[in-house]
Amino acid sequence: MMLLTQSSLEEILQAAGPQIYGKVAATDGLSMRVGGLAGWARLGDTVIVETTTKRTVRAKIIALDGEMATAFAYESLAGIRGGDVARLESTGDHIFPCEQWLGRIIDPFGKCLEGAPLRAGKQQCALDRPAPNAAKRKGLGARLATGHCVFDTLLPLCGGQRLGLFAGAGFGKSMLLGELAQRVDADVTIVALIGERGREVRSFVNDTLGVEGMKKAIVIASTSDQSPLAKKQGAYTAMATAEYFRDRGKKVLLVFDSLTRFAEAHREVAISAGEPPSLHAFPPSTFRTIASLVERAGPGEEGTGDITSIFSVLVQGSDMNEPVADMIRGILDGHVVLERKIAERGRFPAVDISRSVSRSLPAAASEKENAMLIEARSIIRAYEGAETIVRAGLYADGSDPQVDRALRLWPQLDAFVAEKQEAGPAESFARLHTILHDGESEAA
Repeated sequence: MMLLTQSSLEEILQAAGPQIYGKVAATDGLSMRVGGLAGWARLGDTVIVETTTKRTVRAKIIALDGEMATAFAYESLAGIRGGDVARLESTGDHIFPCEQWLGRIIDPFGKCLEGAPLRAGKQQCALDRPAPNAAKRKGLGARLATGHCVFDTLLPLCGGQRLGLFAGAGFGKSMLLGELAQRVDADVTIVALIGERGREVRSFVNDTLGVEGMKKAIVIASTSDQSPLAKKQGAYTAMATAEYFRDRGKKVLLVFDSLTRFAEAHREVAISAGEPPSLHAFPPSTFRTIASLVERAGPGEEGTGDITSIFSVLVQGSDMNEPVADMIRGILDGHVVLERKIAERGRFPAVDISRSVSRSLPAAASEKENAMLIEARSIIRAYEGAETIVRAGLYADGSDPQVDRALRLWPQLDAFVAEKQEAGPAESFARLHTILHDGESEAA
């Protein structure tokens, strides 16, 4: 056994640095005020408190006010007392992802939720890092096959695109996210389940992704019972993991469910830090926080891969003007709206074509394809505009040639939105052409 000399021991202690301690002055159940750290504590540092029941509580410093530091806990503060000793840790937030993470379910702190050991990679990846240089980023890549006719044609998804999926509860959102995670062409799929029910995590892995889907996937889960800070950490862990593979030239698909819960978690943390609430109680920093996270996805710089991302957004009653929905819509490369009335009549995915848009168009399609898309959208709008009077029996055939055509083609176009097409966009466009022209000739 090798013995340490006095000089080597002193070098180790000097490298480790001094141990800094403070005391808990007050707590509100979510955060605590710690004194005695002035001059040492920095925003983002961690404090560790051991309760009288020998439970260790970790908290992150989110605000500094003179002699006091406000620390938001990663878990319950039950058992914390005034006067408890808090040890300061100045280590930054980072993870060590690697290829061996594929097929695993991971918590916000980079630990395997399945109990098996998780190998750490050699490279340290910061959880909070800037987006790629805007002047050096590539443009959107080629159109990706999605397995869905509607996303291969009317709402294309391109490499590096950031698409929002806006939906309420029971609209088929989780099922659609799972199908896209399985079918979109990518080297690696990162699934971020933020604020999800614990039961839904296992269901998503087993029933939605399945064995084949998990082979190229990493699931990062922070469940609904965890603290808001843990939910934010889960989001940053997922993004940092996606960046790790992107920087190695991989085509990455990031499925993020949901940005709304991330925004709500930020609201709780920010208000505890003393930030005033504004619109619908969301503090002013909410938009910047969401934008800084979303902007990290997308095309990488030259020589790297891309992060194609699908962010789900929860809306009440399909209200696209909710604060979070309104904030997010402007920073994405398109939005897909799932409509309750469509889901209730049994058509899935319940995509409302008229209210959805992909900003990869018209560049993602040829001139002939764009002409078909414009034609299909005009038919859908004509049908929706006349639907009320048609159902009321007030429309007479022949009154409007465009409405007459829409009535003939609507059943096929509606079915087309729900069709799956494994062959890819070319076959999906061929199917759309058949509906718009050959199908109409047959009906005539």
